[in-house]
Amino acid sequence: MEALLLNAENRSAEVKTISKPIPRWNEILIRVHSIALNPVDSLYVYHPLGSTGRVIGSDFAGTVESLGPDVPATGGLKPGHRVAGFLQGASSVNDRPGAFAEYLVCPYDLVWRVPADLSLEAAAAVSLCGLTAAQALFYRLGMKAPFKWDDLRAQDDACNFSVFIYGASTSVGLYAAQLVRRAAEASGGKVRLVGAASRKHFGMLKAEPYGYDHLVDYRDDNWPEQVRTFTDDKGVKYAYDCISEGSTIVNTAKTLAVGAGMAVVRSRQGGAWDTPREELPTEPIYGAVWEGLGEDVQYVGMFLPKSKVSRDFATAFYKWLSEDGRLQPNPIRLMPGGLKKVMGDGLRLMGSGTMEDREASRTEEWMKPVSAEKLVYQLERSN
Repeated sequence: MEALLLNAENRSAEVKTISKPIPRWNEILIRVHSIALNPVDSLYVYHPLGSTGRVIGSDFAGTVESLGPDVPATGGLKPGHRVAGFLQGASSVNDRPGAFAEYLVCPYDLVWRVPADLSLEAAAAVSLCGLTAAQALFYRLGMKAPFKWDDLRAQDDACNFSVFIYGASTSVGLYAAQLVRRAAEASGGKVRLVGAASRKHFGMLKAEPYGYDHLVDYRDDNWPEQVRTFTDDKGVKYAYDCISEGSTIVNTAKTLAVGAGMAVVRSRQGGAWDTPREELPTEPIYGAVWEGLGEDVQYVGMFLPKSKVSRDFATAFYKWLSEDGRLQPNPIRLMPGGLKKVMGDGLRLMGSGTMEDREASRTEEWMKPVSAEKLVYQLERSN
C-alpha cells in the first residue's frame, strides 16, 4: 500500500510503498477514504520528533476492512461500516504509525460510526478537533458534558454562565461552540457565548449551529475590554484560547471572572507562549488530545503516561457521536492530488508552527490562505 512517510533529515514527507498493517487484539483494519490536515501534522514534519519512515498524519475516515482477534460482537462493527477517528502518527517520539496511508489499524472503540447522510470527506474533519474541544470543556474545565462518562471528579452543575472562545473560527473553536450549546441544551441552562474572530466570519458564527451571542474582532486592540462589557464587567466563567500563541494568552486571561477557568490548545512547555505565571490570574490548563488514545505519549519535552480515565472519556465521546450526538463538521476544502500532494500543497498551507508561518504566495484556487475550514484529501488508490 502507499503511505506518506516522514523524512526527518529533510524535514519533509514522501509517498512510499509499505506493507499493509495487520489488526491485532481489539483492533480493526480500515481502508482509508479521506484524510484531514491539522496544524500538528505539519508542525512535526517541519520540526520532527519521530524517525524517518514513520507514517505521518492524524485524522481519517474510511470503511472497516476486517476485524482483529477478540473484537467484541457487542461493539457492532462489521466490514463495510463507515467510520472515522484519529491516530497520533509522527507527532511524538513513539513508534505508532499515523493515518495518512491507504490502510490503517485502530482500536475498535476509538472510532465513531459515520451516518449515511454524512460524507466521508466531511467526517474526516471531526475526530481530532472535536475531541480536543470536548476534552478542554468537559474533561479539563469541568463543564457538564452532554453525554455520560465515568469520572470521580465533580462536573459543574451550574445552568447559567458565560463562555469566551478566542479563535472562534478555528477548527477547534467551531466544535467548541457547538459543544457549549449542546451542553446547555442537555442541562436546560442558558449560556452566554462570546467569541473573538475575524469580522468576515461573524455572520457564520452567529448562525446555527454555533449561535454566538456576541463577537469581537481579534484585530481590535481593546477586544478584552469589549468582552467584559458583555458580562457587565464581571468576566466570563470559562475561557478557551484556541490559538495559544504569545499575547493571546494574557489577553484571553483578561476576560476571566474571579475564580474562572481557562484552557489552551498549546503548552507553555512546548514554547508556544511564555507569559510569566505572576501576570496571569490563573495558570491556563493544557492537555494533549493524544491522552484520549490511552497510550504513553512523549513529545515536546513532556511524558504523558497512559490514562484509563482519558481513554474512557474519548470512547464515551465517540459513542455519543455514533449515536445521537452528531456535530456539524467544519467547512472543508477538498484538495486535489491525493497523498502525493499533501506535502507540497496541504502541509505548506498549514505552515511549520505559527499562524504567521503559512504559505501565502501561491495563486491556485485551492492554495488560498486557510480560514474557517479544514483541508481534506481523498486517497487515490495504487491498487
